[in-house]
Amino acid sequence: MSADYPTMTTAEIRSAYLNFFKEKGCKLYPSSSLVPDDPSLLLANAGMNQFKEYYQGKKTMKEIGACSCQKCVRTNDIDIIGADGRHASFFEMLGNFAFGGVTKEQACAWAYELITEVFKLPKERLHFTVFTDDDETHDVWRDLGVAEDHITRLGEDDNFWAAGPTGPCGPCSEIYFDLGEEVGCGREGCAPGCDCDRFLEFWNLVFTQFDRQEDGSMPELPHRNLDTGMGLERMAAIMQHKSSFFDGDVMQSLIKLGEEISGATYVDDDYSGASRSLRIIADHARSVNFLISDGVLPGNEGRGYVLRRLLRRAVFHGRLLGIEDAFLGRFIDAVNDVMGEAYPNLIENAALVKGIVSAEEERFSNTLNNGRVYLDEQLAALAAGEQLPGKAAFMLHDTFGFPIDLTVEIAEGAGHAVDIEGFDAEMAEQKARARAAAKGDAWGSFNDVWTELSDELPATEFMGYDHESVEGARVLAIVVDGARVKTAEGGVDVQVVLDRTPFYAEMGGQKGDRGLIDSDSGQVLVRDTVSKGGLYVHEGTLSGTLSEGDTVFAGYDLERRALVRRNHTATHLLDAALKEVLGDHVNQAGSLVAHDYLRFDFTHFEALSSDQIKAVERLVNREILAAKPVVTRVMGIEEAKASGAVALFGEKYGDVVRVVSVGEEDRPFSRELCGGTHAANTAELGLFKIISESSTGSNIRRIEAATSAGAIEWLENRAALAEQAAGALKCRIDEVPARIASLQADVREVNQKLKAALTGASSDAISSAIEGALDADGYKLVLAQLSGLEGSELRNVWDTIRQKVSGPVACVVATVTEKGTPALLAAATDDAVSAGFKAGDVIKEISAHVGGRGGGKPTMAQAGGKDASGIPAALDAARALLGL
Repeated sequence: MSADYPTMTTAEIRSAYLNFFKEKGCKLYPSSSLVPDDPSLLLANAGMNQFKEYYQGKKTMKEIGACSCQKCVRTNDIDIIGADGRHASFFEMLGNFAFGGVTKEQACAWAYELITEVFKLPKERLHFTVFTDDDETHDVWRDLGVAEDHITRLGEDDNFWAAGPTGPCGPCSEIYFDLGEEVGCGREGCAPGCDCDRFLEFWNLVFTQFDRQEDGSMPELPHRNLDTGMGLERMAAIMQHKSSFFDGDVMQSLIKLGEEISGATYVDDDYSGASRSLRIIADHARSVNFLISDGVLPGNEGRGYVLRRLLRRAVFHGRLLGIEDAFLGRFIDAVNDVMGEAYPNLIENAALVKGIVSAEEERFSNTLNNGRVYLDEQLAALAAGEQLPGKAAFMLHDTFGFPIDLTVEIAEGAGHAVDIEGFDAEMAEQKARARAAAKGDAWGSFNDVWTELSDELPATEFMGYDHESVEGARVLAIVVDGARVKTAEGGVDVQVVLDRTPFYAEMGGQKGDRGLIDSDSGQVLVRDTVSKGGLYVHEGTLSGTLSEGDTVFAGYDLERRALVRRNHTATHLLDAALKEVLGDHVNQAGSLVAHDYLRFDFTHFEALSSDQIKAVERLVNREILAAKPVVTRVMGIEEAKASGAVALFGEKYGDVVRVVSVGEEDRPFSRELCGGTHAANTAELGLFKIISESSTGSNIRRIEAATSAGAIEWLENRAALAEQAAGALKCRIDEVPARIASLQADVREVNQKLKAALTGASSDAISSAIEGALDADGYKLVLAQLSGLEGSELRNVWDTIRQKVSGPVACVVATVTEKGTPALLAAATDDAVSAGFKAGDVIKEISAHVGGRGGGKPTMAQAGGKDASGIPAALDAARALLGL
């Protein structure tokens, strides 16, 4: 690409774009989280997402418009990534938005000024598309000086945006950069819209000006909206005189790291092999880093599944490049080096991200190994040149996380093709199921009663930080069975909205308050309080009559709130203690704060040892016994962060926050952003006791604990159990452990004697089986189902058979384990193997009868299964296989 315009780095382009629109009077908005507030969206995938309420008219903007650089993740084209220079899972979208404040003429003029005067792109290399019927935009570009042959009209598929069959819609105008004839198809008249790669689209202006009706008519919206988007990575490629998304400075720094780690060589115009894998790793590493930093954790559905799939594809392509060791942590560091200044939360969460990535990388490596065993078995069962069935390939994809290209590569190496059509059919069925279960698009309707009420009513004034009750609160709304009513009669369940309330609504893991709403004509026994769109909703049973406009008394259950407050403060102490004992990678991943116990989920990569649990308990109880003050201050978000306050992982905060500190102001034990209610002093907690520690999924641990009354009750229950055990064992409580150990030793001795009797030389069952041995061709074959044994003890049976039978001998023996599952063993002496008995082949053939699979060497092989009733059929199958 010729150097007929200046070069700019990605950071310079981002800064120039945002500064340009700020100077035009647009307000700069920071990127929203990849986890959107909109429940209809899985991930933020466009700059317009955070402005949806402005488009819908629910909010108004005093500035002329807005601008932002939004981080985005899209995975609909994940299989194409790396195979061309234009698709990616993560990208940054530079956007300019307006809601009636900017005309179409202004928007186009600004775009033209930016790209020709700031970025200084040559006008002769710029091309513009407009919707077929959009003469208005065509004329705007022409009047700005764009030549007629540089304006192309395209149809609805390319240049018309719609929220859905009905609703907001409007024409688009896209701006393209001409990469040169040498890149294109060579066809005369080649222009934007051609399938070749000559014209690179980098900016799209959407003019949302119509409201399409069910009859197809399109009246104008009350005001015209503007939604523009410029792909930062595409613009970086252009400004750095490259032709591919992956050839800009940011992506190239990651690709070079991949070259360094793998020893592979990147070729910019090679879209296969090592170059494709290097692109995929670079792209996916960015996505993984940003997703985890925004609070997404690996899982099997939703956002967690997207993250896990990206992470596993990156690991797989590392394997294709010959990288056997963990490597993604180095990519996380590299992403932070080039993007951490623009996105500080990457740096803040680096330890956590690397810990999660490392654990997932190790887990998937094991999965790859297990999947390889399954694939090898499937390939071994195929005849020469036979295709691997599509169902088996899909099983590898769906269960073992094998990308199809990995399956194809391994299968081809073994001389087999893969039934891709069958695989695609299985994938299509899965996608159809996913679509059927998917939620609506970003403009989905939420027209339930609470949406209407939250639009109409002011947000509830919460007075529960300082007041136990409120006199003179006014009833703003009553909902019965999902419908708003003016008056409700006694005996029904109601949801009541007050103008102000002392009741805490369930948020941040803290359970909502219970209590009483009382008026002259009725009472509501409140059993829960929840938040819906800024409204505090009191749910309970009404006695008497209640009407909108009534003046009421509202008071919460003081004793229950006190217990909840103590447990909430305990979660803060627990979080700080875990960080001190385990490390800074610990982050809260969820919590539940009730009156009787607390539950705390946190990021960690292995189970806590008993010593670690004790250390955490001691730290928390140390703070409780020290009777430290718990102080809450209200401050700006930046001041809060500067004070060292801990923000919850993945949580979103407003400009003003509450900061809860435990301990001395200059060196608190804990300081967190939190809107919940808390004890005034740690001494109120009395005692902290961890009840359990467990796993809730990959990289997430869970602690359940209790304080004050809950902890005392738990200890009392444990003491009662200890007394019952002592009574049953007829000893003192302090003698219980020694008494149990003595009994266990006695049981082990009895079991050993029993196993020796069952498997030793004197075993009647084995002797009977040997007496009934079959004469095979050159060896004796013992077939038997034995009772009272575990699978591991079948080897002892084989030892006994070898001792009692002289000459060549083989066996196929089975048992039902204590858990009710079947176990099979086939074994043979070397002479029997020479005579034709192959233990591994026998087990592989018969294990399906017990719902399992297995294998091994010719001299010994074992299998487990799920269906013990199939043991007789398995033994019959062995007899038939051996011709007996």
